[in-house]
Amino acid sequence: MRLPMRSERLIFALRNASLSLPESGDILVMRPRGSDSLAMLPKARLTIVHGNRPDYESFAARGYSVMPARPAGKRFAAVLVCIPRAKAQARAMLAEAVAAATPQGLIIVDGQKTDGIDSILRDLRPRLTLSETVSKAHGKLFSFRVGDDTLSDWASTPQIIEGGFQTLPGVFSADGPDAGSALLAAALPPKLPARIIDLGAGWGYLSRAILARTGVKELHLVEAEAAALDCARHNIQDTRAHFHWADATSFKLDRGVDAVVCNPPFHSGREPDPLLGVAFVQAAARLLAPHGTLWLVANRHLPYDRTLAALFREVEDIGTDARFRLTRAAKLIRQTR
Repeated sequence: MRLPMRSERLIFALRNASLSLPESGDILVMRPRGSDSLAMLPKARLTIVHGNRPDYESFAARGYSVMPARPAGKRFAAVLVCIPRAKAQARAMLAEAVAAATPQGLIIVDGQKTDGIDSILRDLRPRLTLSETVSKAHGKLFSFRVGDDTLSDWASTPQIIEGGFQTLPGVFSADGPDAGSALLAAALPPKLPARIIDLGAGWGYLSRAILARTGVKELHLVEAEAAALDCARHNIQDTRAHFHWADATSFKLDRGVDAVVCNPPFHSGREPDPLLGVAFVQAAARLLAPHGTLWLVANRHLPYDRTLAALFREVEDIGTDARFRLTRAAKLIRQTR
């Protein structure tokens, strides 16, 4: 079986002396993909930081030391930064890596071309002394030593967007609510039932709309990205709100809820993955009480009809535009919890 592309570059760089790890000291790895193999690195010295719950769980299940945020005050002899797609997030991670490293610590930068590694490389060249670049498996790897330039101007800073919401670099739709969520928020009835889940709550846009309706006594915000959930905690100052850092597709409560509101993702990284949205719909059905209702927005082309028909007796289109379809589903055919 072929190794993940990041693993190919790391093995190649270590074997060909393009990269030499410090002989001692702890190593921090920032946001590797859950599918990445890190077997070429000394496991006992590794700390993995990952805010995405499924990736976090993947490494935890393999026995790695993994946490959602960098341990405060600790410094590392080397930091491996796995560049994400969002450029602002990538820059913020590099600034954090420098802050997390010891003086003269080694910063290793790895990423796919499709995630913008070439742009990051161009931006760093005028500022730092970089190693030779390993170009392999549709990506690049290079390193530098911590010096005078701390990249502090790249550090993550919250931004306030329309409506007074706070977001952070890298969270989904950081510049404003996505169109699908706005449509669904407007379509929700003026009165909602008592116990509700916002499944994949992001930074809290739909949750605020839910809490503005009458009848709501308890709202559970379920979100896999720790940074987005931190924003939601800031944005939703309401004692009825309960926050869960969790994989929505496997999240459980002690009993079924009256409604689930959901704008499911349909990408895994850069790749379209309609089955991810299907898993959200199935999770919603598991979480609902027999009398419960699902309120769903999704891109019109996504194949959720068969899944909805298999789970609910009532499936009703309640609105549409050129891109999105709004659906209300009720009367569960069977419990799947």
